[in-house]
Amino acid sequence: MEGQVEQVPSAPAEQKQQPAKGGNKKEKKAPAPKVEEPEWIKHRIAIWDELKKQSAQEEGKPIKITLPDARIVDAVAGKTTPLDIAASISKKLRDETVAAKVNGQLVDAWRPLEQDGTLELLNVDSEEGRHVFWHSSAHILGQALERKYGIKLCVGPPAKEGDKYHFFYEGRMPDDELKVSKDDFKELNRIIAQIIREKQQFDRLTVPKETALELFKHNPYKSQMLRDKVPEGGSCTVYRCGNLIDPCRGPHVPNTGFVKLLEVMDNSSSYWQANKDNDSLQRVYGIAFRNKEDLDRYKNDLIEAEKRNHQNLGKAQELFFFHPLSPGSCFWLPHGARVYNRLIDFIRSEYRKRGFEEVITPNVYNADLWLTSGHWQNYKDNMFAFECEGRQFAMKPMNCPGHCLMFKHRTRSYRELPLRFADFGVLHRNELSGALTGLTRVRRFQQDDAHIFCAANQIEQEVFSCLEFLQHVYGIFGFEFSLELSTRPDNFLGEITTWDNAENQLKIVLDKFGRPWKLNPGDGAFYGPKIDIKIQDALRRKHQCATIQLDFQLPIRFELDFMSGEKEGELTRPVIIHRAILGSVERMMAILLEHTAGKWPFWLSPRQVVVIPVVSDAAQNEYVEKVRQRLHDAGFYVDSDLSDKKLDKKIRESQLAQYNYILVCGKEEIETETVNVRTRDNVRHGTIPLNDLIEKLNAHVAKHE
Repeated sequence: MEGQVEQVPSAPAEQKQQPAKGGNKKEKKAPAPKVEEPEWIKHRIAIWDELKKQSAQEEGKPIKITLPDARIVDAVAGKTTPLDIAASISKKLRDETVAAKVNGQLVDAWRPLEQDGTLELLNVDSEEGRHVFWHSSAHILGQALERKYGIKLCVGPPAKEGDKYHFFYEGRMPDDELKVSKDDFKELNRIIAQIIREKQQFDRLTVPKETALELFKHNPYKSQMLRDKVPEGGSCTVYRCGNLIDPCRGPHVPNTGFVKLLEVMDNSSSYWQANKDNDSLQRVYGIAFRNKEDLDRYKNDLIEAEKRNHQNLGKAQELFFFHPLSPGSCFWLPHGARVYNRLIDFIRSEYRKRGFEEVITPNVYNADLWLTSGHWQNYKDNMFAFECEGRQFAMKPMNCPGHCLMFKHRTRSYRELPLRFADFGVLHRNELSGALTGLTRVRRFQQDDAHIFCAANQIEQEVFSCLEFLQHVYGIFGFEFSLELSTRPDNFLGEITTWDNAENQLKIVLDKFGRPWKLNPGDGAFYGPKIDIKIQDALRRKHQCATIQLDFQLPIRFELDFMSGEKEGELTRPVIIHRAILGSVERMMAILLEHTAGKWPFWLSPRQVVVIPVVSDAAQNEYVEKVRQRLHDAGFYVDSDLSDKKLDKKIRESQLAQYNYILVCGKEEIETETVNVRTRDNVRHGTIPLNDLIEKLNAHVAKHE
């Protein structure tokens, strides 16, 4: 249950660490002393040992197991495990098997099979195998924290970043004055290495709720999760490795030795269930790999990611800043606004080609709108609401309800469909202050938001067009992307036949689109299936920005309809397609900054050209200003450097400032009306006539280079 229980927040708001009094001088903290094993750990182990005695499983009848290649192997129920079958094929396969899927269900590879069925063996190269590997690593970290601090663990899930996982465990210290310190990391890593060397077997029990509560009666956090998540009369699974016993859904690797390398990477403080009124907790982050090469590569990626950190680059390039007087709302400086507006203008130009109509909608609506849409009931805590003249209002966190009012304000005909509304309106969402992170999590933002109102028989063509649109945009940015179809969840609304038909249409579209896609069963929105699109940046990290979602519920809630044209006066309900490509423009700015390492492509660059004289005399300065003005009039972002610095220093500073082109002008260039061109990467293009250069730069913009 250490983060695998549904509805338990996995990212509590972090508390801001206050600087110590007495100036900037840092006092080195002494590592926390190792504590004696608490009595509650002994209590937990005693109950487990007794339960284990009672759970002995008898061997059963012979069974047949079908492998992915259709081969059938013999097994014995209650005795043969997936690992046994892996070992019968090869030792290498057994050593690499991290988990298994039996009849499509993810299970421990070391648990005995129970009946005839299919078997798929998973290693860490698979998505599910990686998740199991890092989940088990979190248990090792949890055990180390218990050993060192006697900490009462809360949650500790793996968290995915692109194709990488990190994990954390958080808990309450036995003494409020006791804090995790980076000076403790060496000792924690020593304990972790010992746990790995011990090759502790993972074990599993299924216990009634009341037994689980007895097991964890000394831990108020585990007890609360059990009371909240396990129904009365129900049961849950509990896992053990070494002295750590934890309520958890699993599955897990065979033993702790399977995790070859695990290191503590960071620590912070947090609140239980992300509520600042709850207990303050200590959180410790870790990362694990099966070989040193992967660990070293990960550490190098961290170093490179820090170099590319968008907040640092944004400050260095004077693009934006944040201020405590408006937390979570970005102040875009002139150079940042250039990029921001260029992104919007780019999407706007594509809208014109693709039949989208841009609209402008209000920022503030009466609460009745949000009651109709369902957001007041389900999203109110994330909205900025206020009272005006005795009535409730709220700032819009999304555009779709406003677009529904636009569609509904007059009678619509089938001849108008598909109707594509696009909106760059400002949105506000009341994110927790502790969750605000640069441009990636903000309170005020804009989206390239669009809603397509169409008939059911137009879904395929519209979705296909959306996929072509995003492929065009991501191709220009240099992003690879993957596609997943998320289907009907358990809490779906509407008719199953409607869902089945929509999902089949999306499958047809994805197959027609011609790129690989994966099925993500049960992960659709409650109002309709969706296509999730994840882009991959230069550091192989994955980000979800674009979305294509079908919505059957908003048209019902707003009573939207159009004249079908089939029978006189017949009205038909439209379908809404929610669509975004950039997603939040703020977040896309952050991703592009880190993807390019601040080296903007020319068409998007806020500093495209700088003009520099060889020497700062009157004639050369006059020519430099003439060149600068010509380029400015041609529509480029251009500066000049007429300072008395040496030429080499001016060129170097311009390269560091990420000017795409550096033009040097001296006597020869004045006489021939040319410029000497070099790039920020010091590629020299020689002397070029100014008119030819303008033509070349225009071509860069036209081709989005």
